[in-house]
Amino acid sequence: MKTWNDYKEHVKKIDPIAKEDITEAENIALIVGAMIEKRNELGITQRQLAEMCGIPQSSVARIESYKTTPNLDTILKIMQPLGLTLSVVSVR
Repeated sequence: MKTWNDYKEHVKKIDPIAKEDITEAENIALIVGAMIEKRNELGITQRQLAEMCGIPQSSVARIESYKTTPNLDTILKIMQPLGLTLSVVSVR
């Protein structure tokens, strides 16, 4: 295996539990990445976003650095002032 993606795909094929964990981590990274991108696009600091959401700036920093996994309520609090929405799509 030459790349991280090769390894990841290999693990997903041989370990169903690891596949779920990797998929969940990738989905969270997509959501957080979109929030970071939009915050930067709008020129809003972490502190300003935290004030808009009513959460501590340190929480925004931990989420954006992937040191914590936000719960759904927190994700929605952060997305609202950024003008983002969360969509649920069937993957079947």
